[in-house]
Amino acid sequence: MRIGFLPVSDCAPVVYAQEAGLFDNYGLDVELHREERWGTMAQKIIEGDLDAAHAAATLPFLANLGLESDPCACVSGLVLSLQGNAVVLSRKLWEQGVGDPETLRDRIYQTWGKHTYTFAVSLRNSSQEILLRKWLTSAGMTSPSQLRVIALPANQMFPTLKLGYIDGYCASEPWPAMAVQAGLGVCLATSAELAPWHPEKVLMVRQSFAAGSAAEHERLLAALLEACTFCDEPQNAGSLSQMLAARHYVDAPAECIAAGLSSADGGPAKSNQPPPCSVFARHGANEPDDHKARWLTSNLEPLLQDSVFRSADLEHTPVLKNIFRMDVFARAKQLAPNRTQPPNPASAVLGVLV
Repeated sequence: MRIGFLPVSDCAPVVYAQEAGLFDNYGLDVELHREERWGTMAQKIIEGDLDAAHAAATLPFLANLGLESDPCACVSGLVLSLQGNAVVLSRKLWEQGVGDPETLRDRIYQTWGKHTYTFAVSLRNSSQEILLRKWLTSAGMTSPSQLRVIALPANQMFPTLKLGYIDGYCASEPWPAMAVQAGLGVCLATSAELAPWHPEKVLMVRQSFAAGSAAEHERLLAALLEACTFCDEPQNAGSLSQMLAARHYVDAPAECIAAGLSSADGGPAKSNQPPPCSVFARHGANEPDDHKARWLTSNLEPLLQDSVFRSADLEHTPVLKNIFRMDVFARAKQLAPNRTQPPNPASAVLGVLV
């Protein structure tokens, strides 16, 4: 079984499941494939070069619509993580007095016609663009002429910022922490502030794979459920960051990777407040439920302006019901050891955000 992932901290469950032998425990022979771009990985899923992928949460929806790739019926039976993104501004702009969306807007108007400000996300029409647009629109910036948003591979954002080709980015860890710790960027907002508990990464497969290899698919999800539980324990953050730092995985300093994992002090893991890092299992993170799907479709609508999302009752649209598969998740959960989790506040928060 070939599974793709991108070099970001929240690939941790996939990497840990491989390194700890969890896939072997479920009778799965897995090869991990490191990819650089979401679009390339989606195309490999569609063409059958990959069987599954650690994917941006919007990617299965975009694949079904034929956006960012050829049209293909893709589904997800597991949410791998919540949150984990941050908006980073260049240190140069920070030193020029930009510290929030309002001062960025003022700076844009002051230099109108002299400089085109550019921010990057790793995938257009992703949760990162949703968060970045939310941050910008809080200061009234809604026009593409005010600020350009481009797509860059996640691991190219820090060097591109360093070279001065972009002014900031919204990205998954460890790339925000990399810029901050190097003194080249400033973190101005996080997922936890802009959209607490939002779905970030999922396990994406072709619908034909989910149906034709149902037993293997469900064992795969069961292994990843175990991995997600391990990744959410604060005491495991140190060993996980060392594991992910390897060149064939994230290829970044362990201390930067650790910034995107559960806090080592154990505080956020026990709190009902969203921590400023990825959430892998707590608070119903893994369920591909209607609340998470509705958050994605509702926030994709203004980005896409596509009639497929224009429904008075998004809970019952084919897009929502056919892509996030709670039935597959429920069967996989029966295969995994019992997991004790605290109550889930995420659904209520996501309902308000929509």
